[in-house]
Amino acid sequence: MYFIANWKMFGVLNSLNSLHKVMNFFKSFKKKKSVKIIYCPPNTLIRPMTKRLLKSTIEVGAQNCHENDSYGAFTGSVNSSMLKSVGAKYVIIGHSENRQFGETNRMINLKIKSALKSNLKVIFCIGETLQEKRKKITKKVLSKQIKLGLNKIKDNRNILIAYEPVWSIGTGLIPKPKDLFDTVYFIKKRMKSNKVLYGGSVNPKNINQLKFITNIDGYLIGGASQDPKKFIDIIKKSYN
Repeated sequence: MYFIANWKMFGVLNSLNSLHKVMNFFKSFKKKKSVKIIYCPPNTLIRPMTKRLLKSTIEVGAQNCHENDSYGAFTGSVNSSMLKSVGAKYVIIGHSENRQFGETNRMINLKIKSALKSNLKVIFCIGETLQEKRKKITKKVLSKQIKLGLNKIKDNRNILIAYEPVWSIGTGLIPKPKDLFDTVYFIKKRMKSNKVLYGGSVNPKNINQLKFITNIDGYLIGGASQDPKKFIDIIKKSYN
């Protein structure tokens, strides 16, 4: 089971002190062999976080990368090889918050190709809006995002799919269990192999409902992952 902490735009150097609680918990966690924890902080914290976690099996990822895998005149941007050089092993690509600000399926496809070329594992986000859900075109939307996002990528082994309904992110709402099971089943059938995670308002309360959806392979956790107690609670409750 994957537990991926997407810190979003949160954290300064002092925020890394919270990692000790998670590290100490994970050392003695009986199910730790079946758990993979990955932190995706802002780029400013990737290197110091990697150093803090050196003696741990917890890994570090980034939240996005530029689609150009060579250096260039892209002020403020960071590419996949730069992320790799500071310790990132994963990168989140296609998050709806970035799609909302103009990230297209073509850009996402180029970013995924660049990340794989740099030997980063990809956490590829897909999801439908509330309007698309109401129109009952969720599967059509997801199918298009997968087709265009993974265009001409033959080897999917280093790609995790994170299903994140846009209407669920930050709202406290989650899909009905049957709907979520069916959607994850559809994605797995469409992808043929990949692990599928769920993201969107995952917290210590609704994890009791989510853990019974047997085809989910883990969670992409936003706000709750910034609080070590909540993050630990989510991991514990997933196995209780």
